[in-house]
Amino acid sequence: MNYQGDLQPKRLTLSQARPFVGGGFYFEATDRLYFRLGVLTGKVGGDDKLSQFNKDRNLNFQSKVTEVHLGAEFDILNAYEHTVVPYIFAAVAGYHYNPYTLDSSGNKLYLQPLGTEGQGFYLGRKKYGLNQLAIPFGGGLKMALSDMVNIRFEVALRKLFTDYLDDVSATFADEDELRANNGQAAVDYSFRGDEIKNNLPYPDATARRGNPGSKDFYYTVGLSLSFRLQGNAGGNKQGKGKLGCPTNISGW
Repeated sequence: MNYQGDLQPKRLTLSQARPFVGGGFYFEATDRLYFRLGVLTGKVGGDDKLSQFNKDRNLNFQSKVTEVHLGAEFDILNAYEHTVVPYIFAAVAGYHYNPYTLDSSGNKLYLQPLGTEGQGFYLGRKKYGLNQLAIPFGGGLKMALSDMVNIRFEVALRKLFTDYLDDVSATFADEDELRANNGQAAVDYSFRGDEIKNNLPYPDATARRGNPGSKDFYYTVGLSLSFRLQGNAGGNKQGKGKLGCPTNISGW
């Protein structure tokens, strides 16, 4: 699992990627159309120290992400006639995240309550929610190992409707106003350049902290096994070179 955003500008990279786990069910509606229900959990993160951009900003975050999705999957080829089948899918998902950083003593500090960009008072910025909707989509390949088992390789992107997966989006809030309204901790974790360069000043309120014109997204690259739970092995629909592994209900 990985993410792309203000602290990880690279798209589709293994840099800063982390493992995830998941599982779910498929229901075979037709020979090529499936409905799927899945759940996964993993972690995303980003660090300016590991980027070629904004090193003086010196921000970092991590967040556990837990997702539940419901969607549809379509086989490009008929799985009753081919052993290796490419597919595409799209879904609707709900997910929970909660970005945090570590203080100088290594203690975990959650960022959303701090309002590091003046959320709650500055320029009409509101606190962002930690439960959000997403649109997962992607595709992959599945190969029949037997009548009962498929192996699957899948790449899945998520369109998000927030730019705060990493707690970074817009311009810096005015330092004095931020301190007065959200406290000193909000100032300390809005800009951390002074931790690596002595006397590096807090940026002007007009300075860009993030890019609000581009939403964050996260993505997964996964390898899994699916097992037929019930239904026949394709019956008389079994085709040449095919083991009959598509089924009514599968788990992965």
